[in-house]
Amino acid sequence: MTRRHMKNFVKNYSDSEVKVREATSNDPWGPSSSLMLEISDLTYNTVSLLEIMNMIWHRMNDQGKNWRHVYKSLTLLDYLIKNGSKKVIQHCREGLFNIQTLKDFHYIDEAGKDQGKCILPRPVN
Repeated sequence: MTRRHMKNFVKNYSDSEVKVREATSNDPWGPSSSLMLEISDLTYNTVSLLEIMNMIWHRMNDQGKNWRHVYKSLTLLDYLIKNGSKKVIQHCREGLFNIQTLKDFHYIDEAGKDQGKCILPRPVN
């Protein structure tokens, strides 16, 4: 059992939350389109939508070495806005501050690469 599976079990995450955690993992590849489709279908259920959006906001709030959580949360959110319930847009409007705080996101990895710039590209001066 992987650490992620163990945490999902211990924290008693719902199916929707587990799917969002998988889609926004620290794995060095993006979320699969089939997983994002499953999640977008779940946004039509009121309870699942709330769980999905809460987990996205939680993952988007991560810092430092968990920069992939943030990046993949934005990727998933973009997909859900385009393909999920219209209520996703309403949740985004209500949680806009979660996205706005990312303008200050910075993370320099061990190799000296600024991974924060992939979160929200900064203007070139």
